[in-house]
Amino acid sequence: MLIDTLFTYWPIILLFFTVAILYAAVGFGGGSSYLAILALTGIVFTQIRATSLLCNIVVVVGNVFLFHQQKAIQWKKVIPLITFSIPLAYLGGYLKISQQFFFILLGLTLLFAAITMWISKKIISSDEKNNSSTPIRNASFGGIIGFVSGMVGIGGGIFLAPLLHLTNWDTPKKIAATASIFILVNSIAGLLGQYSNPDFIIDWNLTSLLLITVFIGGQIGSRMSHNYFSPIQLKKATAILIAFVSLRILWKYLFI
Repeated sequence: MLIDTLFTYWPIILLFFTVAILYAAVGFGGGSSYLAILALTGIVFTQIRATSLLCNIVVVVGNVFLFHQQKAIQWKKVIPLITFSIPLAYLGGYLKISQQFFFILLGLTLLFAAITMWISKKIISSDEKNNSSTPIRNASFGGIIGFVSGMVGIGGGIFLAPLLHLTNWDTPKKIAATASIFILVNSIAGLLGQYSNPDFIIDWNLTSLLLITVFIGGQIGSRMSHNYFSPIQLKKATAILIAFVSLRILWKYLFI
């Protein structure tokens, strides 16, 4: 059964492997790209979210471990961000939504992610800290992003990191560490919310192969120096891909 699945879905598996390496190399999970790939395969939409979140968890856990070893995680600033994001990501994952609403929301989410990735060239290099951020403000950011992320099936780092850079929240390395923690806890919460829904469904044959694939790719990527990949070039290329997929999804579910 696994062999048949491997031969049937080998292009998807190869794409997931590539995405895991590239995203882990710059501190992300790759959830938006996993969604973009799966959205074009015809896989049941209720399965797409769960598969994406599971792959997110497997990839980003390595980043969290490395950042923890490097003492780059500032828990005093991270905890307010995840305090409300965790329950709201769970709620977003639990909500029963229609296929059309899911794909419209997915298309809009991917388009927004593509835009933020494209403009991120201007915001990833600042080392100036903004000392005006407050726990309430951080909790608000985290809660909103967590809820949307839970519904769509991503960890939310693709939204959080650009926002933190734009507000000069902290240094780039500490923002990357914070985004990794955020992705991990929200992916777990969103997945638990989906699992609690009676309509939860997943193809474990395909998902297990994808999990093994992204684990290997994530381990390779998380240990690679940033000298191997330019974060700006990676973001630009990925932004184009995600924008193309988002527009294709929106055209299909809004105008047809």
